[in-house]
This record gives sequence, structure tokens and C-alpha cells, in this order.
Amino acid sequence: MSDHYYPARAVVYPGAIRHNTSVLAAAAPTSQVMTIVKADAYGHGLVPVAEAALLGGATWLGVAQTSEALALRAAGIDAPILTWLYGPDAPFEELLLAGIDISVASVDSLARVQFAAMNSGTTARIHVKVDTGLGRGGVSSLQWSDFVQSLGYAVSGQGVEVIGIWSHLAFGDEPGHPFTQQQVDALIEASSDLKRAGIDVPLRHIAASGATLREPNARLDLVRPGIATYGLTPFPEVASAEELGLEPAMRLIARLTTVKPVPAGQGVSYGHHYVTPRETVLGVVPVGYADGIPRHVSGLAGNPGAPIRVLGPDARDTSIAGRVCMDQVVIDLGPQAQEIAGDEVVLFGDPALGEPSAQDWAQAAGTINYEITTRLGPRIPRVYVAETPEGTE
Repeated sequence: MSDHYYPARAVVYPGAIRHNTSVLAAAAPTSQVMTIVKADAYGHGLVPVAEAALLGGATWLGVAQTSEALALRAAGIDAPILTWLYGPDAPFEELLLAGIDISVASVDSLARVQFAAMNSGTTARIHVKVDTGLGRGGVSSLQWSDFVQSLGYAVSGQGVEVIGIWSHLAFGDEPGHPFTQQQVDALIEASSDLKRAGIDVPLRHIAASGATLREPNARLDLVRPGIATYGLTPFPEVASAEELGLEPAMRLIARLTTVKPVPAGQGVSYGHHYVTPRETVLGVVPVGYADGIPRHVSGLAGNPGAPIRVLGPDARDTSIAGRVCMDQVVIDLGPQAQEIAGDEVVLFGDPALGEPSAQDWAQAAGTINYEITTRLGPRIPRVYVAETPEGTE
């Protein structure tokens, strides 16, 4: 028996990644495109997604963690890469020798990066991170004057080149929010401050998926789409993925491991929060919260669980019945069910095929679609298929 056997799989379509990247590039035709592949490409697989995005028109890649930046280089990817989330003991010299751009958001991190550049005999390519109002990472307004002075010293010395200045939007999923323009203006002003200090910055960037698609003033010199790359909408209350021209890049498929008839009144899963209303057939789907299935999508009394599509000649929709367990969930297949162990179900996939979407699952869990794909556990194998289910690449 293969060590890789698992009765479920996440099917990923690089063709959809390429398509979505081209849609995003077309939405911002005067900007460069940095595809965000952090968190193992939102659960889709770091290297395959990076390669597909570059084929689709991306010119940059972005990751939060330094380990992912180095993994991309180790895989032979030579496109520009930006990494931005690290502690004081980060492998700065290794990053610089690998030609990776580093975000700098404090005087301390600037000094560490410059020291690493001098020690390694390289030039540090940095992007200055400015807190324009999100209140998370970035140089704050109270630090800005001291930071600009330190940056001027660093640039006038040796080993530091400023490639970009950037920030994150607080309301990127709310097109037209007035605070977005305030943040864009703040970033442009910060860039002007650097220019007045004798520091020219080639790239300004603040737009993620939502702003790439719906905020022209935020596109600037480079855009950083993430979630839309994977065929999911950044603002479900505004437009669906289909309306945005995006194709889902992942389908989560599992094989039933148990199919059995049960009587009416049968309690299902822990706590018997679901009780069969009639004689019926139950199916066990072999994925659970150890695989990243949110326990919040459990089917409780009066509240159906997350939707699941049963495949085969009698394709139909059902939902999780009872509590999500560590390794499995149960579905009620109905009294006339003809399924057997080994038949397939789709937990989420392509709505164009009648399947639930990751957005449907997000709504069932009370969360966002980002979390549904990103939290999928590593024991679920990723299978890469050239053609999408509709038969197009």
C-alpha cells in the first residue's frame, strides 16, 4: 500500500491560477503584478502556484515568511520575491545572497538588514513598510521622521537600495470606502518625503485583490492580489467570483468510507445534535478538523451543516449531519441512496458544476473564504491537474 494513500484529495488547477492572474493583470494594465503565495499559496501549494502565476502574467511573488521565500529560490524560481514577516534573528544574509527583497518597517530592522548586506558583500533590496492606518506592521507616523533620517544614512552608505514603499489597506474588501483614499494619499506623501530626502523609490504598492479589481486610484506602480488569484471573491457582498470572471482553483474531493442504513431516530456523531427524521442511509466522509474542516460547519439541530455535493448518476446536494469530528464527518444520503463505499463527494469546488463553493463553506462557518482553503491540513494530498473540470486549460 502506498504511503501516500488518502481517501480525500485537494485537486488544484494551475490553469485557473493562470487565468485568474491574467484577469487581475488586465484590471491593472499600467501596474506590475505581485502574486501573493504566502501560507503555501493559500493552501494550494507554494511552488506550483508560483509557477502558474508567473505564466499568467505576474512579474513578482510575495510571501510573508522568509522560509517560503527561500523555498521558492530553492525550487529554481528566479522572479523578484518580497518577504515581510520576520523576527530579529531572521536569516538576513541567506535572504540577500538568494536575491530576495526584504520589507523594512523599523530602524532596528533596517540596521540588521544593512549589517547583513555588509557582512555578505551584497546589496540589500528593501521595501519600506509604512503604517498608513491599519495599525499593524509598518513605520508609524510617530517613528517616521527618525526612520527617514536613518534610511538616508543607510542609502548614502553602502549595501542598501530602496526598491519600494508599501502599505496594507484597512478596508480593502469594501470598495469605495473613504479611508482607502486616505491611506493611498498617506503612502504617496511618504514616498514624497523620501524623495525630498534624496531617496528615489521606483515602486509604490498598496492594492491587494479588492483594490486591484475595484479601486483604480490604489493600483499605483504594483498590485498585490492574493485571494482572487485562487478564484475566490475578495468582497462576496459586492460581487461573486463568477461575476468577476474568476475560476476556482481548488476542489476538495473525498471518497465515502462507510455507507449504511439506519432507522429513524438515530443520533449522529458526538452529542446527537442531528437525529435522523426517518429511516435513511448515512455516509461517512473521511475528513475532519485535523484536516482543516472547521468545526463551526457542523450540522446542529435546526441548523444544517456545510453543503456537500454527492457525485455520480444521482448527483445531488446534502450537508454535514451532526458534529464535525477530528477525522470525519457524516452526511445523510437519504432513504433511496444507492451510493457505496468509494463513491465520491465534493466538499467545495466549482459552482459552475453545481458544487458548493469555498464561499458557501465560509458562510456556513461564519468566516471568510481565505480561511477555508488556507487551513486545509498537509495530510490531504494536493493533486495538480492541467485541465479544469470544464475541460479547458
